[in-house]
Amino acid sequence: MNANPEKILLPNDVRKLLNIDNKEIVELCKKTSINPKKDSKGQIYFSVDEVRKLKNAKSSIVSEMTEKKTALSLVSKPNSQVVVNNLLDTLTKMESNITESMTKLIDEKLEGMDDVVLELVRCKTENENLKNKVNELNKENFKLKNILNSFKPLMCGFYVKKEEENNILL
Repeated sequence: MNANPEKILLPNDVRKLLNIDNKEIVELCKKTSINPKKDSKGQIYFSVDEVRKLKNAKSSIVSEMTEKKTALSLVSKPNSQVVVNNLLDTLTKMESNITESMTKLIDEKLEGMDDVVLELVRCKTENENLKNKVNELNKENFKLKNILNSFKPLMCGFYVKKEEENNILL
């Protein structure tokens, strides 16, 4: 190792200081163009300045990632009021579409009902008129039967009208 042990750091120390693994140390070394040194025993070490450069590189990468996340979150998270307004607009459109569809369907189904109602009223009126006529004909039939029963056969096709109580109901 170097003569001054305070100015060198082993990979284990760098991992602990920067809170990263060996793979990330290699990536940071590539980005900052730092070549780790080896001591006489073949151990890899970093100088304090190199570790500072690695730390700065890590900080800049972390800040870039944070900025990207912030930008993505701003893009991906629209204003909640806009979302609510869009939902309300969508619901209003759906409501009007459903209302229009139902109105059209009901109008189609009830299209001939006006004629049916008018025909029903006409039939009911005609039915009442026919009932009244049947009642009048029944009264007339009863009256004619009573008049017919008032005649008694005599002979040779002659009939005599007998005068009895007037049972005819008018």
